[in-house]
Amino acid sequence: MAGDFLEELLSVPGLSQPIISPDGKRVAWSWSRLGPAADVFVAPLDGSRPPLRLTETPEDTFPVSWTPDGEGLVVRQDRAGDERARLSLVRRPGEMEPLTDPEPNFYLRGGQLHPNGRWLVYGANLDPKTGEETEPTVVYRQDLTTGELRALALPKRGGFCSPELNRRGDRVLYQRHDEHPAGQQIWVVDIEGTEDRKVLDFGPSSKVEATWLPDGHGILFTAETGGIRRPGILQSDGYIRWLGGGEAVERALAAPDGTAVLLEAAGGRTRARTLDPSSGRGETIETNPGSFVPLARARGGWAGIHREARTPADLVLLDPRGGMRSLTRLWERTSLRPERLVPAEDFSWRSVDGLTVHGWLYRTPREAKGAVVLVHGGPTSRSEDRFDPLVQYLLHRGFNVLCPNYRGSTGHGLAFQEKIKEDGWGGREQEDIRTGIEAMISAGLATPGRIGVTGTSYGGYSAWCAITRYPPELVAAAAPVCGMTDLILDYRTTRPDLRPYSEEMLGGPPERVPHRYRERSPINFVGNIRGRLLVVQGMRDPNVSPENLHAVLRQLQRHRIPHELLTFEDEGHGILRPKNQRTLYRKLADFFERAFKGA
Repeated sequence: MAGDFLEELLSVPGLSQPIISPDGKRVAWSWSRLGPAADVFVAPLDGSRPPLRLTETPEDTFPVSWTPDGEGLVVRQDRAGDERARLSLVRRPGEMEPLTDPEPNFYLRGGQLHPNGRWLVYGANLDPKTGEETEPTVVYRQDLTTGELRALALPKRGGFCSPELNRRGDRVLYQRHDEHPAGQQIWVVDIEGTEDRKVLDFGPSSKVEATWLPDGHGILFTAETGGIRRPGILQSDGYIRWLGGGEAVERALAAPDGTAVLLEAAGGRTRARTLDPSSGRGETIETNPGSFVPLARARGGWAGIHREARTPADLVLLDPRGGMRSLTRLWERTSLRPERLVPAEDFSWRSVDGLTVHGWLYRTPREAKGAVVLVHGGPTSRSEDRFDPLVQYLLHRGFNVLCPNYRGSTGHGLAFQEKIKEDGWGGREQEDIRTGIEAMISAGLATPGRIGVTGTSYGGYSAWCAITRYPPELVAAAAPVCGMTDLILDYRTTRPDLRPYSEEMLGGPPERVPHRYRERSPINFVGNIRGRLLVVQGMRDPNVSPENLHAVLRQLQRHRIPHELLTFEDEGHGILRPKNQRTLYRKLADFFERAFKGA
């Protein structure tokens, strides 16, 4: 039965946010679907012992950092998806020592204990003078004994800022976006907050991402320069040593032994290249099917994350001969077996301007009732060849599924990612999705009148665009989940520290380009809807706020557009709790089945 298969799919633990201990011998991560919320586990990298559960709470709990001695973990929780994280220290299973305010009026990023065991370093959009929420993320040092909260660095603008303390405990690396919404520069401030200086800058609108090397002096980074991302190391003497690489480099990670791990785009998959910073020697690590992200050396090979559509994301040990062994013993926790899952296929097409677009195609093993396009969020993200319970459930219910990586997606090089900014949100990336649907029809994988679109966040926005722009014979139904409807309203009601991202993607704030915000807002075109509509929203969502929902419901009523509504009072940005996923996934499949009948 379909319901029984859904239970099997949702019995598979969902892995997220693995972090390696300072000595490189253990890994901590969160697993969802083993209880009402995600919890933290830990295991040795040599596979000698099964995972140990450290937390068991009704709220999602994720590891943030190891303590300097490697004996404890700083973890974060929010309440029902409100994203207002509070930090705790876990040294023994089931014991959580609160570190920060349990009812914060700010959004917190990062969180590391200083080697002295007394100071906690993190970022928070909290004004140090007024105590009120603000747009920029301030770098703070909190004294856990006295309660003193010292502002170490004061960026001028909002944007992603997750401070990172080096192992020596004398300096903090962090990001600023003061010069341009699209840019990111790297700064370093000392632990007393007396010397704050910019160390990496490749132009006002260019991004730099960086992390400390284990020696606490060198900084491993990737920089947008010359139209590509280049990896390099900023040495303690201020000299930059470039590590080579080309257009494919996406991210750089530092393993506990100092090895640089360069993640590269490889035709929609991830290829890893490791480099010894001192000798320059390294190797390329690639798995097919799926992708492998090395995290630490272990037993002569690498421990890391493996993902593939028929193999749920897992922490594995990859030996030099290519053998792979689970470190988590994942398959002991589920009755589901890989042979019951459908593999991902490469699927490419040409968009309206000739750009080649790639996606992942899944063919239902049953007689096809229709096709569903599942659009990823972000948009600075991507669909991967990976296990997704919703995809596999839709396949089981008789739908072909396409997961497109439209322009703006990661995984296909910087130039492809930046193309979304040529038009801004709601431009040709939506045509990439539309031409993908047409390519499915041409390939005999979809039938006009039996095609639906869904997705969360930016995927929800794309579902709104599809149902308000495309004729019903192309898109017969849409189910936006936590999707933006009014981009001006969304800008004003989203988390303050996220507004610069909208400015980057739309060319400025609403007062500078009001016409673009208006013409790209689906709420202004709901009168065009002729297909079926299901609207889904987490009511504690601070990212795409429920105000988006309230506003569009008024317009749907005004235009007398029939629709269905599904809300979750205990969810934020995305529907993540297993009990709610059961409800949502069944509702989506039933909705598309009803919408396609008679076509």
